[in-house]
Amino acid sequence: MENELLTILEQLERDKGISKEILIEAVESAVASAARKIWTVDKEEDIKVVLDRKTGKITAWAGQEEIHSSEFGRIAAQTAKQVVIQKIREAEKDVVFNEYNTRIGQIISGGVYRFERGNIIVDLGKAEALIPRSEQSNKEEFRQGERIRAYLLEVRRDIRGPQIILSRTNVNFVKRLFDLEVPEIYEGIIEIKAIARDPGERTKIAVFSKDEKIDCVGACVGMRGSRVKNIVTELHGEKIDIVRYSDDIKEYIQAALSPAEISQMQLISDEKRVNIIVDEDQLSLAIGKYGQNVRLASKLVGWELDIYSAKQWEEKQKAVEAQESKATATDTVPADTTPADEDSQEEEEQEG
Repeated sequence: MENELLTILEQLERDKGISKEILIEAVESAVASAARKIWTVDKEEDIKVVLDRKTGKITAWAGQEEIHSSEFGRIAAQTAKQVVIQKIREAEKDVVFNEYNTRIGQIISGGVYRFERGNIIVDLGKAEALIPRSEQSNKEEFRQGERIRAYLLEVRRDIRGPQIILSRTNVNFVKRLFDLEVPEIYEGIIEIKAIARDPGERTKIAVFSKDEKIDCVGACVGMRGSRVKNIVTELHGEKIDIVRYSDDIKEYIQAALSPAEISQMQLISDEKRVNIIVDEDQLSLAIGKYGQNVRLASKLVGWELDIYSAKQWEEKQKAVEAQESKATATDTVPADTTPADEDSQEEEEQEG
């Protein structure tokens, strides 16, 4: 019977992933709890329980007096069973929490289990995860039972068990997909410098190659676009612009606004703002649908980008010049006009 207990604990360790030592401590705690049902009524001695790690024999003492198993009774045994079950459940929660807490920042996959108030519940096998409505793209739809991949955002402790939060809208989800698809990124040869994303619509990603022989954009696109196509498929058709990073801010901005062509740039460095002038036929391309292209480009480079057509820029300059001329004219009014008028008025009054 004693050896059988050790066998059961070892089986639990294999099946549940719970340390055998934690289980042994749970049994000792359970037996001590059961012993107190008998001994604490009449005696104040401390209850001490030890489970022999080799033989499986359980020994209990109340002070210096040994407690024999026949004295525990049905209620004490039931208490011991409940405590062991509770300890095992707590240990299982800790195992799940620790496992997924170490995987924060990774992509994990599971099956769509159910939908709950707009949230997606994902079955991971050992646990369930949650993709909140706020972490879902409006352009994506999933069916129950369908396989789904997502970015592990955080793991929270909760009374009911670990709360595993996933995301499909986080920019790092795209970054990890590139890690998986592009070996040069995973190996550190190509570095992702920045990502700007409008989930479900478009993503701009800036990359840089540490090896001059390797084309960072070409490596990310892949042969006949195979690598980036896999990512686009995973994102349900979200468009991806791969941009070549440059330390030259003008080159970087030009790449970020592609495919639009820039005619002129006026950098205001202290404000991290840029006035960009484009030809009339490039204006809508530079701005993008609902301002998406310029908005994402601005996030990517970290500067505020103001787009103007050549005509708009000319009108803006004329307005500025007119304002400056008006201000200059105001500043050059003779300063002695008022005193002279006052002297004339005094003379007229004396003559009168």
